[in-house]
Amino acid sequence: MQKDHSNFPAVPSVTGLIHHPYIPPAGFEAPQPGVFKASTVYFPTVAAMRQREWKDKSAYTYGLHGTPTTYLLEERLSALEGGLQCMLVPSGLAALALVALAVLKTGDEVLIPDNAYGPNKALADGELRHFGITHRFYDPMDPDDLSRQITPSTRLVWLEAPGSVSMEFPDLPEMVRHCRERGVLCALDNTWGAGLAFKPFDLLGDGAGGQGSLAVDISAHALTKYPSGGGDVLMGSVITRDAALHLQIKLCHMRLGLGVAANDAETVLRSLPSIGLRYAAHDQTARALAAWWQTQPQCAQLMHPAFEGAPGHAHWQALCDREPGTGLAAGLFSVMIDARFSQAQVDAFCDGLKLFKIGYSWGGPVSLVVPYDIAAMRQAWPGHLKSGTLVRFSTGLESAQDLILDLHQAVQAHLPMA
Repeated sequence: MQKDHSNFPAVPSVTGLIHHPYIPPAGFEAPQPGVFKASTVYFPTVAAMRQREWKDKSAYTYGLHGTPTTYLLEERLSALEGGLQCMLVPSGLAALALVALAVLKTGDEVLIPDNAYGPNKALADGELRHFGITHRFYDPMDPDDLSRQITPSTRLVWLEAPGSVSMEFPDLPEMVRHCRERGVLCALDNTWGAGLAFKPFDLLGDGAGGQGSLAVDISAHALTKYPSGGGDVLMGSVITRDAALHLQIKLCHMRLGLGVAANDAETVLRSLPSIGLRYAAHDQTARALAAWWQTQPQCAQLMHPAFEGAPGHAHWQALCDREPGTGLAAGLFSVMIDARFSQAQVDAFCDGLKLFKIGYSWGGPVSLVVPYDIAAMRQAWPGHLKSGTLVRFSTGLESAQDLILDLHQAVQAHLPMA
């Protein structure tokens, strides 16, 4: 192809490099989408600048308002969860905060399950309280308690399935019904389900998420976990199906100046095609480890939604396992170590594990373990939990047998039976 450089200096200069006229030909296709990085976005004319609209994704105006890379990720995530609109934010916690700041104002109230993700509770007790927004905690295993606590000031109800750390699985459809009957927005932290275990916008499985389906209003998702899969990206999403609600959230997102890095979006796009395979692998390994714990006398209680006797198991079956034996349950579970063992002994057990690393988050290739002080995390000790010290496990992609051998050696060394 003949190149016309007649308007540029014969000798290369900085100006010539910056304004070089070459544009690569269109039509390039490859397994991975291109990565577009921008703060500034060019307009061909002033008229075009004034006419472009970013709110409906019909054009580009500024990096924070979207690029081809972020638009693509948003659309794929919407499809994964059965939503229609998606906003990307820098972390899962940022997704929770965006929802709260977009829909709540001074004088409003938010209801939060007592087993919710701790930072969401801290957000309500900190910044939201400072803004004059009140909050109360409800029993996540009692839909009637949720209904009783809804008042004329209640504007938002948070849901989690299962609950953070202690893994209780609530009657999610019934809770959504209570919110619908009372005209209150409900938002789900859907990080565990990831759009795979169940569909947040089609809870009864009777449609494609249309207006006739029982659905949450908002799904918040920590993409840091399963969509990323590498333990190396912080990102979150807020997904909706209602255009007016989405615009309300999008405008708040714009005013807060939230954005994600193009290379982080690229990393999630690259990982997303394998999320189903990885999720199933994490699930299978977690069930193998949970079954092993059931045989150990040190285990006072197993908290894994797919296991009979676990808190909320029947609710998990109804929502995720409609065709028995096909339900998914992620790679997360907790064990209540018998109260005869001290906190120091449980800590030593965690320290003694060789393959499990001590660290927060989950969904990556490396298995993780963290002991928790449930008494300090709840309004009162939940009646459905036995006494002891809770340890949460997140399975990675290692061999289940290797992980079981690691658990065995650490139990033998640090949690011996008298």
